[in-house]
Order: sequence, then structure tokens, then C-alpha cells
Amino acid sequence: MNYLWGSMILIGIFFAFINNNLMSVANGVINSSREAVNISITMLGILSVWTGLIKIAEKSGMMDYLSQKIMPFLKFLFPKLDKNSKALKYISINIIANALGLSWAATPAGLKAMDELQKINSKKDMASREMCMFMILNMSSLQIICINIIAYRAQYNSKNPSEIIGPGILATLISTLSAILITKIFEFRDNKLSDKA
Repeated sequence: MNYLWGSMILIGIFFAFINNNLMSVANGVINSSREAVNISITMLGILSVWTGLIKIAEKSGMMDYLSQKIMPFLKFLFPKLDKNSKALKYISINIIANALGLSWAATPAGLKAMDELQKINSKKDMASREMCMFMILNMSSLQIICINIIAYRAQYNSKNPSEIIGPGILATLISTLSAILITKIFEFRDNKLSDKA
């Protein structure tokens, strides 16, 4: 990836030099750097607020309450996991954080969930069905509130940054349901092949 980005930058500078347009490149670098810092500060503030709220929710027991509410859904997706397992706890935190649009805050719980799933994986060199289901579920990421996109839209002076919520829910709901359906179809097929063998 570093080679790809590096070569793109060098090619851009080369063509700017040929076209006697190096000043535009310099201005672009300065403006982009300023914009990157502004976006980073905006996102840092929003992320700090929501990560803090997640921590408060954990301490108050709200995360445990929400985890219990989605437990039937999780047991359908991960039937082989014990409902009191650490893996299922981290999976539920990850799903709740993603649903709130906090993909960055969801990452630590996702990594811990994968670590716990690997501990109970019988084939250490191959992803288990539970790991595959969690990965596809995490990547499709149902979001009720798209915090990151709202923040980006606000940063670029959108008149109504939150109007993305409805389309965001619809798009992520479709992607999540599709991911679950496809994973369950493959799981069903593998079970049938195992029964025949």
C-alpha cells in the first residue's frame, strides 16, 4: 500500500512538473493537510463523547441490559457459544457500538471477541464458523445512528447532516441481513456435506 500511494504521489508531482503546475501541488498539499487536521479534531471530539457514553453505559449496567435484550438474536447467530461466554459478551458490545455508529469504539471489543473465539477454536490455523459469522456481521455493520458520516457532513457545512440516518439504517439493514443469510446458507450447506460424509 505504501508503494502504491508513494508511486501515485510521485506520478502526480512528475506530471505537475511537466505541465509547469507545481504551485497547485504545493497549495493542494497545504490545504489537504489543514483539512485533515480539522476533520481529525472534529472526529476526536465526537469519538471522545460517544466512547465516554459507552463507558458510562458499561459502568451503569446499561450495556449488560442491552446485551441481554439482543441475546436471542446472538444465540441464533452463534448457537454453539455459551450465553455466559466472554466471546458472546464482547460480540454484543461490538454489535451495540456499531449500531450506534461508533465503529472506532467497537474495534477493541471486536478484537477481544476474536481473541476469545480463537481460544475455543479447535483448528487454530483455520477460522471457525463463529469467527466467520462475527467477521461478516461486523463488516456489514448495522447502524442506527451514522455518527461518523453525520460528523463529516457537518464538517463540510451540510444544511441537514442528520438526513443520512434513514438511508443509513436502510442500507446497513440490507447489508447485515444479506450477510447473515449468505453465511447461514453456507453453514447449512456445510452441515449437509458433513452429514453425508
